[in-house]
Amino acid sequence: MATEIAASPPPPHAGSADAPARADAPDPLPLRIWRHYAAVKVRKAVVVVFVVANATFFLGRAMPGDPIDVMAGRLTQGGMSMEEARAIAMNSLAYDPDAPLYQQWWDFLAGLATLDLGMTINRPGQSVMEAIGAYLPWTLFSIGVGTVIAVVLGLALGMVMAYWRNRFLDHVLSVLASVLGAVPNYLIAMLLVFGGGMYLGWFDPIDLRGTISPGVRPGPTAEFVGDALYHAALPILTYVLAIIGTWMLVMKASTTEVLGEDYVTVARARGLPDRRVAVSYVGRNAVLPLVAQIAISFGTLVGGAIFVEQVLVYKGVGGLLLDAVNYRDYPLLQGLLVIITSCVVLANLAADLLYSRLDPRISQQ
Repeated sequence: MATEIAASPPPPHAGSADAPARADAPDPLPLRIWRHYAAVKVRKAVVVVFVVANATFFLGRAMPGDPIDVMAGRLTQGGMSMEEARAIAMNSLAYDPDAPLYQQWWDFLAGLATLDLGMTINRPGQSVMEAIGAYLPWTLFSIGVGTVIAVVLGLALGMVMAYWRNRFLDHVLSVLASVLGAVPNYLIAMLLVFGGGMYLGWFDPIDLRGTISPGVRPGPTAEFVGDALYHAALPILTYVLAIIGTWMLVMKASTTEVLGEDYVTVARARGLPDRRVAVSYVGRNAVLPLVAQIAISFGTLVGGAIFVEQVLVYKGVGGLLLDAVNYRDYPLLQGLLVIITSCVVLANLAADLLYSRLDPRISQQ
């Protein structure tokens, strides 16, 4: 027996290469970073933008006609022959109709990787980023202000509806919210122009056109900020009316559900003030599930900005996108859709990350 025990190999040293790996050993740092909740969300966001960018490239070129054909067709309306019109169009536009599709696609991917979206076709000498930079801030400004106002008012009115449910005020606000939520934003813009401007005469729709008044220079001045808000008043009001009804109804449902929770009953039984219960216990927990919907609401408004800005003659990316489609300006169309998609995706990404911070259980799933 002693011989058998002595012959048995000694247990491997903890630091030797033959020691079995511990089951609870932590993963390497690069793997932990790769699997992190934020890293997963960022990867998904990059994939979405990449897929939309490629779909935009091919769908844009699937439309009938190219920039040469579109411009030549417009020139022939003045009595010019098609041969002359095509010759002028080819000399005027920065576009080669004979370039292979795969070469155009490869150039697009190379530019996308370096954040170079190329030059516009119908705006000689102007890059895509310069064209977008001249219009995008106005759209983001009007949508951002409108979203903030609508969310704040919608959440407040939704809580009021929940606390006063089944009463007269609740019924009135519920009907109003349902009507506003069912009306498209461009129709609201038309009603504001024809109803408030032309019929009631509350404002001059022509005077509100554009983004700033002639002679006003952009800058951190009270004159510029006031003038920008003046011209953006109708778009902002349109966006507020378009989404406030949805926020009222969603917040009412969420608050009503929270009011039935046990911790709210316990807080009231402890004699806590109603204001503290409403803010710390009811409001905070009712808003938590709605954080991600703010980004969705923002994305919906960005997608519908083209119609609102056309109705109100507000010079944002809506009009620029329509021109890019009408003139088959492929680089500008691709750049606009990539930028708009990136804005929406980044807003959703920020909402996901914020939600995971507010509720750590989300990132642990």
